[in-house]
Amino acid sequence: MITPLKVQLLENTELKNETYVTEFILLGFGDHKVLQIPLFLLFLLIYIVTMSGNILIMLLVLTDQHLHIPMYFFLGNLSFLEASCSSNILPRMLFGFLAGSNAISINACFVQHYFFGTLGAVECYLLSAMSYDRYLAICMPLHYVTMMSGKLCLKLIVCSWISGFLASTTTLIIISNLVFCDGNNIDHFFCDTFPIIELFCGDAHALKLFLYVLCSIFTFPPSILTITSYFLIILAIMKIPSSIGKQKAFSTCSSHLLVVTIFYGTLTSVYVVPNTNKLNGLHKVFSIFYTILTPMVNPIIYSLRNTEVKKSLRRLTSYLIIQK
Repeated sequence: MITPLKVQLLENTELKNETYVTEFILLGFGDHKVLQIPLFLLFLLIYIVTMSGNILIMLLVLTDQHLHIPMYFFLGNLSFLEASCSSNILPRMLFGFLAGSNAISINACFVQHYFFGTLGAVECYLLSAMSYDRYLAICMPLHYVTMMSGKLCLKLIVCSWISGFLASTTTLIIISNLVFCDGNNIDHFFCDTFPIIELFCGDAHALKLFLYVLCSIFTFPPSILTITSYFLIILAIMKIPSSIGKQKAFSTCSSHLLVVTIFYGTLTSVYVVPNTNKLNGLHKVFSIFYTILTPMVNPIIYSLRNTEVKKSLRRLTSYLIIQK
């Protein structure tokens, strides 16, 4: 016999199972009306600086014949990647600050999540390709020109993008088939994987573990290649007898090493630090670093620490002054 209480429980269960989420609410940095305009201006400035810096790097690589070598070919692709990453997150965030609406449709959220995952995976592979390029330049200088050919560079770029799209497509297929019934508030400023999974009706812990393993399968090989390349580079530099030679060799890879450190350092901090309510604010800070600030500082790092980029910038400036 079913009691009225049991009937009520069954009705609630059925209602919960039939309630599907059609949109998400990005909680962002909290509902602080006073901070909306200052945050809008701050992130607008960051977006302008990011796009200007990365577009400038791409322009220099495309137009300056002195930069038509593998190292800067990869750098131009990295700048395109960083500009795409910023454009995937910041315009939607800026709209939220300006319009005061943090609602995002489930389809738009999945699209943002897909491109975020794709660009992040592509960056892992691209950084490993750049590390391999530096390894050949420092450890095998006599064979560098023949080994790092134009065809190999193009293959590495194409493989990076294909691998990134495959990795993100697999995750998207899993995420898009989930049923969300635990509210629709995403405690983040963009549609990241694990904040979305928190709304999953089933066992979120088991799903997170599965996705960790899946992501590791795609990102572990390029990460190991990057670490191995720099381990061999450091060993080769230590064997150089003169201090001037060591400094010159290190200067050719210091910018890229700094970019790799920032990228993997902040990325690891986000996904290794336990995701608790007390540490959620810290997670957002780390996420800001690798999704928003890293694309902004990368062009600055390469332009300030790279002699050829600075020379190319001076040549472009002189050319524009002469044209006027």
